[in-house]
Amino acid sequence: MPPLLVRFQNRKSVRMPSWARRQRIGSLVTIISVLRDREMSVATSRIEDAQVHETLYQFDENPLLARQRQQESNARSYPRRIPLALKRAKGIYVEDVEGRSFIDCLAGAGTLALGHNHPVVIEAIQQVLADELPLHTLDLTTPVKDQFVQDLFGLLPPALAREAKIQFCGPTGTDAVEAALKLVRTATGRSTVLSFQGGYHGMSQGALSLMGSLGPKKPLGALLSNGVQFLPYPYDYRCPFGLGGAEGVRVNLHYLENLLNDPEAGVLLPAAVIVEVVQGEGGVIPADLDWLRGLRRITEQAGVALIVDEIQSGFGRTGKMFAFEHAGIIPDVVVMSKAIGGSLPLAVVVYRDWLDTWLPGAHAGTFRGNQMAMAAGSAVMRYLKDHDLAGHAAAMGERLGEHLRILQRDFPHLGDIRGRGLMLGVELVDPNGPPDIQGHPPVHRQLAPLVQRECLKRGLILELGGRHGSVVRFLPPLVITATEVDRVADIFGRALAAAVASL
Repeated sequence: MPPLLVRFQNRKSVRMPSWARRQRIGSLVTIISVLRDREMSVATSRIEDAQVHETLYQFDENPLLARQRQQESNARSYPRRIPLALKRAKGIYVEDVEGRSFIDCLAGAGTLALGHNHPVVIEAIQQVLADELPLHTLDLTTPVKDQFVQDLFGLLPPALAREAKIQFCGPTGTDAVEAALKLVRTATGRSTVLSFQGGYHGMSQGALSLMGSLGPKKPLGALLSNGVQFLPYPYDYRCPFGLGGAEGVRVNLHYLENLLNDPEAGVLLPAAVIVEVVQGEGGVIPADLDWLRGLRRITEQAGVALIVDEIQSGFGRTGKMFAFEHAGIIPDVVVMSKAIGGSLPLAVVVYRDWLDTWLPGAHAGTFRGNQMAMAAGSAVMRYLKDHDLAGHAAAMGERLGEHLRILQRDFPHLGDIRGRGLMLGVELVDPNGPPDIQGHPPVHRQLAPLVQRECLKRGLILELGGRHGSVVRFLPPLVITATEVDRVADIFGRALAAAVASL
């Protein structure tokens, strides 16, 4: 058993609930099972049993964190909410410099499909070094690069693979988004791009112009592209048309179709529409599959390229190799990063050959030839395929979702549980607040940070997203086991109970 897992399993509550002691339940997983049989959530049992005491981590600033705060820029983000200095990681576990173990359900914002330091990734990187392959090759080809392309194209739907081209970009997803914008604008001769409210596509200047959130955009103002128009996303729980369900989807598609065909709509025919099949940073909002099919139909009829951003949702995370496959559509452009590099920096754009009209050198980048990332990425892609991790993600996501739905029975603060596969989110609400037009309570702006902190105290790393940071996001490595999913649910339930009690 990995040392990190041993350390984590050795963390025990000071005192178990009386009913659990009587039944000699020795693991958190069994507790969850018993509670499910009783139709009772873990967290509710903890609230009702005042005898429970837990060993909680405390987060006093250590020298590394102090120096980071002093020397790194004010733009740093994750350390503000997750004040950890990490020294070791394996699988779904990380260990900090103080020897404390945590389950990592952030996983590099979805980058670590196989978890930390998976053997096939380590072996691939070591082989590159042993073979003395040039580590820096610009966009010159190598056997490793060629294998990477073949592995990637082998995962694409055949209809896309037959006419696919690939552009290697800089090391981050946002650079791939920039390349995609350049690609479609060059091919169509048009400049307008349609994006969606709540969308997130990166933090560079062009990608920021596509972002729904206003916060990061305000300081830049007029520097951002004015060739972007925003559309309502099919956010079922907070439908922009106040409808939800099939009627909300129908009206949304009608709005889009009318926008593209009405000569008085005030929007020039766009070069492309860019969309996340599951909005990640925007709050883990999955698009309705019929809506996606309608979007593909409308864009094809209008001669508008459809760009699908699979940076976070791609490579098995949603229960399919690519999230757009749930709807059975073929996009014109797919933007990829994160998991594609096997934890190392890599980003690509895959697109249909009718768009391949840009000139040599139209998009370049010094670090687009990262051989270790390509080798690691190939290893990850082969492992995903050979072990059907997309199917595993679907099963584990359903298991985690069921745990969360059980909690929802006892905690009306869990307003909406949503997502696909192991890309899940829980929107936290104020059950006593005034309902919106759909009858849903308002978001609870204070609860999500409290839940995140209580989870961290109990050894679980989660991130937030969505409007007002009200959505708790689950992005564990795809190799997470059923036992580990149960453990995550148990910790989340305990943390939720503690956070609600503190309000």
